[in-house]
Amino acid sequence: MGRQLKLNLFIYPGGHHEAAWRHPKSATDRLLDIRFYQELAQRAERAKLDAVFYADGPALESNVRFATRFRIEPFTWLSAIAVATERIGLIGTASTTYLEPYNAARLFASLDHISGGRAGWNIVTTGAERAAQNFGLDQHPPHAERYARAEEFVQVTGKLWDSWEDDAVVADAGTGVFADTSRIHAIDHEGGYFRVAGALNTPRTPQGRPVHVQAGSSPEGTAFAARYAEAVFTAHQSLASGQAFYADIKAQAAALGRDPDQLLVLPGISPYLGSTEAEAKALKQEFDELTQPEYGLGILRNLLGVDLSGADLDQPFPPDLLAGAEGLASSRSQLVLDVIRREQPTVREVLHRYAGARGHYVFAGTPVQVADEIQRWFEQGAADGFNIMPPWLPGGFDAFADEVVPILQARGLFRTEYTSTTLRGHFGLDRPASQYSRGLLAARG
Repeated sequence: MGRQLKLNLFIYPGGHHEAAWRHPKSATDRLLDIRFYQELAQRAERAKLDAVFYADGPALESNVRFATRFRIEPFTWLSAIAVATERIGLIGTASTTYLEPYNAARLFASLDHISGGRAGWNIVTTGAERAAQNFGLDQHPPHAERYARAEEFVQVTGKLWDSWEDDAVVADAGTGVFADTSRIHAIDHEGGYFRVAGALNTPRTPQGRPVHVQAGSSPEGTAFAARYAEAVFTAHQSLASGQAFYADIKAQAAALGRDPDQLLVLPGISPYLGSTEAEAKALKQEFDELTQPEYGLGILRNLLGVDLSGADLDQPFPPDLLAGAEGLASSRSQLVLDVIRREQPTVREVLHRYAGARGHYVFAGTPVQVADEIQRWFEQGAADGFNIMPPWLPGGFDAFADEVVPILQARGLFRTEYTSTTLRGHFGLDRPASQYSRGLLAARG
């Protein structure tokens, strides 16, 4: 069997289009019903997807007035998904800026045990400045400091997950020895941000440690991912942009002595499906017409630092304001600027473009066209797979699972049955040995 696609269902309350909750096809009345999300995950599991992904942030979104931008705490949510499913991976966001390593290590170890080895950690440094006041801070830490803390955070959680060797639990009823304490290790970490004694109070998990996922595409984020991530969630609007990112991050990983195949690149795609291309585009237009301009203008103000409240929405983006936005460091800001430069859209077209999936690739077409596009990116060096971002739920995902997945399976690009029980197995990732294992220590001399 040749190289296989990796596909995740990225679940956002209501769907990824900002106005999805207003559309009659959406199940807006079920957004706080855990059974709704359990059913979505079960549907994804029947389609043999690799994982469900649930994003999070530790602050109320400022634009919740116009969109479903609330958050359910992901460990509680994923634990409920774990007991309703058997094989599908469970990826959740946790912030290295607003958590402590010991708590994060315990939470993910528990999820991995509860799910039988299906946990994945989306490692974020948190970009929302308003989060600081929720944690007793006067201001949000600077970008570089957040990444320095994140690097040490990941090192500490790794030590904690490794602090129990795989064979530390003996459970010998005859001798009365439950655990071989010579195989449970204090980590005694002292660094610039953390002092952690260890060991973790949870045995080593089925995967050894959760799959490390990272979603930042800034230079610091890409460098961090090249060193630590096993999957990268990224946003690109064109094949060429995806190819450049893919080649760069794989090369960075190789330069660090890593196997590039152990770092998966998974862009987001938000598909609108129709029996014809015209029907699919008309469906997208239905959602775009439900958007609130005030919401989109607020997004652009945050991304680009420009105030378009008095602009004619049906005229091109004002060149003087565009010039003022040049030089922004954010990868998502650059994504929007690239679209404006390349396509010279009206302001309203920019709002609609961003409304679909917050800068991720929006594609409207027939099931064959969507499958063709996924295959093109996969085979032409832009992706190892995709985060599927349905515009609305549940129908937006049902259409993809029913109509696109079978095409990919028929082409031999995606599994028809699971061959593994863990997320590492689905992704084709190695299970790491404990850094404290005697064999590894002996190999290191």
